Amino acid sequence: MADFMISFFICNVFICGIIGILLIAKRIFKNILSSRMQYNLWFLLIGVLAVPFMPFRLIGFPQILSLLSSLKSSPVFNTGNNASEAMHVNLIGNPNWMNDFALSVNSTVSPTAGYILLGIWTAGILFMIIWNIKSSLCLCALKKSALPLQNKKVGRLYHRCLNEAGIHTNIPIYSTAFLKSPIIVGLLKPCIYLPIHLISDYNESDMRYMLLHELQHYKHKDILIGYLMNLIGVIYWFNPLVWYALKEMRTDREIACDTSVLKMLKEDTYADYGNTLINFAEKVSLSPFPFAAGLGGNMKQMKRRIINIASYEKPTFTKRIKSITAFTLTAVLVLGLAPFISAYAADESHYQWDSSSKNIFYADLSAYFGEYEGSFVLYDLENDAWNIYDIEHAALRVSPNSTYKIYAALFALEESIITPDDSLIAWNGEIYPFEAWNTSQTLQSAMNTSANWYFQEVNEQLGAASVYNYIQEIGYGNQNMSGDFSTYWMESSLKISPIEQVELLTKLYHNSFGFSLENINAVKGAICLSSSETGTLYGKTGTGRVDGQDVNGWFVGFIETADNTYFFVANIEADSGASGSSAAEIAMSILSDMNIWE
Repeated sequence: MADFMISFFICNVFICGIIGILLIAKRIFKNILSSRMQYNLWFLLIGVLAVPFMPFRLIGFPQILSLLSSLKSSPVFNTGNNASEAMHVNLIGNPNWMNDFALSVNSTVSPTAGYILLGIWTAGILFMIIWNIKSSLCLCALKKSALPLQNKKVGRLYHRCLNEAGIHTNIPIYSTAFLKSPIIVGLLKPCIYLPIHLISDYNESDMRYMLLHELQHYKHKDILIGYLMNLIGVIYWFNPLVWYALKEMRTDREIACDTSVLKMLKEDTYADYGNTLINFAEKVSLSPFPFAAGLGGNMKQMKRRIINIASYEKPTFTKRIKSITAFTLTAVLVLGLAPFISAYAADESHYQWDSSSKNIFYADLSAYFGEYEGSFVLYDLENDAWNIYDIEHAALRVSPNSTYKIYAALFALEESIITPDDSLIAWNGEIYPFEAWNTSQTLQSAMNTSANWYFQEVNEQLGAASVYNYIQEIGYGNQNMSGDFSTYWMESSLKISPIEQVELLTKLYHNSFGFSLENINAVKGAICLSSSETGTLYGKTGTGRVDGQDVNGWFVGFIETADNTYFFVANIEADSGASGSSAAEIAMSILSDMNIWE
């Protein structure tokens, strides 16, 4: 939640920009957009304001559906009672590849800023809720004190207005001494409340215009929109531009309502409608109730409305087309920017995997994992079948650590920093804690020993911008390189889920990236671990070491047999002891019991 708060406030920067675009569009298309279309533009903003919260409603939904609809056990999972024995299987004749060297990183600082923002945001929301409750209580008191309309003249006029507006619902009408402006309130049971002073100063023409105005609010569902606007004000209480946008939206709502009334009137009565606002400008005021829609407004809003009435002309067909076109162009621009907000707001801790069309089998492999938290994912290429242990952890994104070096190598080959024939990088003489690192390295040796400095060097030559472009191109995990450029893959910002690891390995195998086939083969050669009668094993371990403790272990790879290819990933997490070599032992034990690798 702390991470979301930081992302949410970053989203508000983009939201402010979109509000600016809407305001500019309204100014540019001022003489083209109809009053109703100008009001409708704000609904685009309402959609944008909902974007940061959409991922929370979708979290884990595909996975939940898969689990509920596919409670199957894979026939290839034959765990039996052999799990503990299989843990000690002789993995490969030469186990040197399992020496997964990893440097320790310091634990990250607690996201204090995120929690502080969360506390401030929550406190503001509570204050706004209390304020709304207070307003609601005042509204309840108003309703209790109000009396059904007694004035027969107003009653008869009101029923004529209902017919004129084409409304067949009987909306109750009341009189009250506690209002200065007529309002319509009530989401499920709307009612109109008229101030007594307007009834006592009865003028049929003025009263007709006021009633028609309130009925247009009802006809265009403005009461519901008022509730929605109020909810936005509560959630975005801290954003002054959102508040300004809501104020403009309320003004545009009244102007649009005025226009709807004018469409019902004859041209020679437009001035009379405007005079009603002018004559009662001092008597009407902005409604004190946030859920109400009414005739009133402040003097600045009244001025804009009167100017709109004075310049109103019934729209021609050509003007309608221009208005729709201008609205569409603005909508395309605004909605086109919405994904930027979604990218920052999305909960990136889990991969939103669409598994609805996948052939997935689930099995309990907890005996292999012992005290470790983790998952195992296997993809059977020939049968297009997935075998997964612990779907929640399989979709959980964690730091890739040294498994990322598969793709770091590929990027370097694509940019000719190294080549398949010449991948040697000279050691700079710096002493590292692992003897195997203290020498010049080729791609093969650097991959076998997980020599960090080798991949840090090729990254430096590539440059951050180029690396980021490649990460985006292949869709690597959360694509977040905000951590230190030398360690962003080591228990830092870059994260990926086991399912994504398998998907990327499959794309690497088929060269779905469209990279040089020679470079793809060079990477495959660098991660080739063993060949036997069973087939060929490719893989890479990775260890996340924090404060000297191994907390995140990976083993990713694939096995080519005579008639099939299997892609697999094992990931484990613990407070200590969760190394890449431990993940490899678990993976190889499972693969052995499945008769995929001997």
